[in-house]
Amino acid sequence: MLPFQKQSSFYKYFTNTSWLLSERILRMGATLFVSIYVARYLGPERYGVLSYSLSFVWLFSALLDLGNREIIVKELVNNPEKRALILSSAISLRLIGAFLLGCVVSISLQFIENDKETLIIISLITIGIMFQSWDLIDYFFQSQIQSKYTVWAQIFQLFLGSLSKLTLVFWEASLVWFAFVFLVEYIFLACLYFLIFIWKVGRFPIKSFDYKFSKQLLINSLPMLLTGLSIMIYMKIDQIMLKELVGIKSVGIYSAAVKLCEAWYPLPVLVAGSLYPAIINAKKTNPDLYHSHLQKLYSFLIWLAITLAIPITLFSDLIIGYLYGNEFKKSVIILQIYIWASVFVFISVANHKWLVVENLEKYIFITTFIGMVINIVGNIVLIPIYGAYGAAVATIISYGIGSYMSLLLLPKLRLGFWFATKSFNPFLHFLFKKKGS
Repeated sequence: MLPFQKQSSFYKYFTNTSWLLSERILRMGATLFVSIYVARYLGPERYGVLSYSLSFVWLFSALLDLGNREIIVKELVNNPEKRALILSSAISLRLIGAFLLGCVVSISLQFIENDKETLIIISLITIGIMFQSWDLIDYFFQSQIQSKYTVWAQIFQLFLGSLSKLTLVFWEASLVWFAFVFLVEYIFLACLYFLIFIWKVGRFPIKSFDYKFSKQLLINSLPMLLTGLSIMIYMKIDQIMLKELVGIKSVGIYSAAVKLCEAWYPLPVLVAGSLYPAIINAKKTNPDLYHSHLQKLYSFLIWLAITLAIPITLFSDLIIGYLYGNEFKKSVIILQIYIWASVFVFISVANHKWLVVENLEKYIFITTFIGMVINIVGNIVLIPIYGAYGAAVATIISYGIGSYMSLLLLPKLRLGFWFATKSFNPFLHFLFKKKGS
C-alpha cells in the first residue's frame, strides 16, 4: 500500500500545482498583453503616472496580511481541527491590516507633492488592495490542496478585468478609469472567494475569533511583516525615486521593462506555495526527504529563472520594439539588466519557504533588510548619474546580495547558500557532502 499512497499523494500535489500553474500562465499572458496594450495607448508619461501610483500603494501593501500568509497555511496544515479558530482570527487581523494600510497611505500622501488626478488614482488603488484581505480563503484552499476552486474565481476576475481595460482603450478613456477597474476587479474577486467558501465549506467562521490566538499569530508574524515591508520597499522604491529624481516619463520607460520581468515572479511563488504542504510534512516525518525536496525546489527555481533570462536578454530589442513601439526604445537596456534579477528573486522565494518551516523568520527580515538598504543607497548614487539604467543596476546588485550572498555571512543560513550554489552547478552536490559545511 505504501507505494500506492505515495503515488496518490504525489498525484494530489501534482494536480493542485497544475491548476495553479495553468491559471498563472493564463494570467501572465493576459496581463502582459493587456498591460502592453494599455502602455501603448497611454504613452510613457501617463503610463508612468499609473505605474507610480501602483508602486506607491504597494510600498505599504505588506500591512494588509501583517506577514502571516505562510504561517496561516502552516497552521491550517498542522492543525486542521482548529480551522474555524485559525480562519476567524486571521481574517480579523487582515481587516485590521487593511485599515492600517489605508491610514498609512493617507498620511504618506501628505508629505509628497502630487496632482489631483494622481491622488484620485492612488486612492482607488488603495481601496482595491484593501479587499485583498479575503485572499485568506485562497490560502485555505491551498492548504487543502484544492486550489482549483479559487483558480476558477481568479480566471473569471482576470477575464472581467482584461475585457474592461481593453474596452477603456477602445473608448479612449481617461487615466482614472483604469484605476477604477483595478478597484472593481478586487471587489469582484473577494465576493467570488466568499461565495466559493460558502459553497464548498459552509458559513465563514467569523465568530470563532480568539484574542489569545490572534495575539500569538500577530507576534509570530512580526518578522514576516517587517520582511514584507522591506520587500515591497526595495521592489518599488526605485520607481518612486525615479519620479522624484528624474521625472514621471522615466518611470513609464522603466516600468515597461520591469513589467516584462515581474510578470514571471508569480511562477516561483506558485510552485513553492503548492509544494509547501509537502515540505512541511516531510520535515515532520523524513529529514532526508525534507532536504531532498528543498534541494530540488532551489534547483528548479534557479534554472527556471536562467531559462527565462537568456532568451529575453538576447532578443530584448525585438521584444520592446514589437510590444511597446519606438516610444519605449530606452526600455531595452533596462530589460537586459533587470531580467537577471529574477534569478535572485526566485532564490529568495525558496529561502522564505525554508526559513518559515525552520521557524527562522527573523533571518528573512535580516537578509531582506540588507537588500533594501543596498537598493536605496544604490538608487541614490546611480539614478542621478544613469537615470533608469542606474535603477536597474541597483536592483540586481541588491537582490544578489540580499537573497544570495548574505546567506553565506550568517552561520544559520549557510545551508541555504549551499542549496542555491549546488543548484547553479549540479557537480557541487558531490563536493559538499555535509549539509551546511
